[in-house]
Amino acid sequence: MRALQEAHFAELKTVGTALSAHRFPYRLYFSRALDLNEQQKQSKDQRAIQFYKFHDQTVLEITANYYASYSAELMDKEERALRTVQDVMVPILQAAVPVLGREAKLQAFSLEISHHVRKKVLGVSTENAENDAFILSRPSAILYISAGTAGERQAALMQDTLFVDGKPVAGWPGGHAEITAENTPQPLPLHLNTKPAVDASITEISDPQDPRRFASSGPPESPKAGSREILRKRQSSSQEALNRLVSELDKEAHFVAYAPPAFIEFHKGTYLQLSITTTLKETEPGSQYRIAALAFDEHVAHLIRPILATLKTRPDFDGIDFSTTVRLAGSAGASAEAVEYIFPTAFLLCYEQYDCSGQQLINQSFVSINGERVSLDLQSTERP
Repeated sequence: MRALQEAHFAELKTVGTALSAHRFPYRLYFSRALDLNEQQKQSKDQRAIQFYKFHDQTVLEITANYYASYSAELMDKEERALRTVQDVMVPILQAAVPVLGREAKLQAFSLEISHHVRKKVLGVSTENAENDAFILSRPSAILYISAGTAGERQAALMQDTLFVDGKPVAGWPGGHAEITAENTPQPLPLHLNTKPAVDASITEISDPQDPRRFASSGPPESPKAGSREILRKRQSSSQEALNRLVSELDKEAHFVAYAPPAFIEFHKGTYLQLSITTTLKETEPGSQYRIAALAFDEHVAHLIRPILATLKTRPDFDGIDFSTTVRLAGSAGASAEAVEYIFPTAFLLCYEQYDCSGQQLINQSFVSINGERVSLDLQSTERP
């Protein structure tokens, strides 16, 4: 388990970052221990996303305390469990499965969430914790994430087991906690029909003193021979559409003439790299973070929807890399900042449909300034 944890440190960090952008209906704190009050959780181990052995199988275990308080008079046990599945577990799956679902040694996702229940005992109001556990096999998780309709997603979830305080919930035909050998790992679809988790306030999984949290993702990996051939074929089949994109949007996008749109490999995926030039209205230089934020707000964000519309169909590649050289107005001789915004397709589509904000898109993507990966807070870079 330790070897898996170390091998997937970056992916686990990505899951934590995605969940940190999600606003749950009530406060949620990740912790390895359940049934903690809000004072206790501050002193407990909060690294709650980990690989774990369950019934001799390898699972990704995620545990958290959810401070929703349900009325036992208004909601029965099954209704409370289903509400926690919908409000908490589904966003967690949406963040974790696309990132870690390709790990062949992983057989299931195990989510354990504690919520609170209010009821009267002998006329006295009490409130106690109730623990929900959901065991979702890897094949079911893959079906859920790749499903195209709400009915298909519901069917995928219903294949496995939901527990409340250790007892299976009636009506979930998974019926048992063991993950059997027939759940053979299957490949995850390359292009997932899912929305990102958005707007949250939770504790990250990693130790804040761990220096690896500052590690840069680095430049795109050099494609191997087979990958180069795939990129070449995709470039050839898409060239007409790319030429049309440049012709129709050059006035707005300011494409770099000597670097036409091209497909590149990044994180073992295929991304469309668009090299552009951004000239900001600013005349006084600010920090590189402010310049990157303004370049997104004033230029890149305005290109996303027109570019997706020009492509006419849902992109069948993994994302778009906006690579821009940013200059200030009236400072032709001054140095420029090289900024890259690498957006996964699923989050671009979410932004296109107004289902998430620019900040949420940034949070789920890769941003680098002069070759170094950075975090970018759009609001903090605004003028006072």
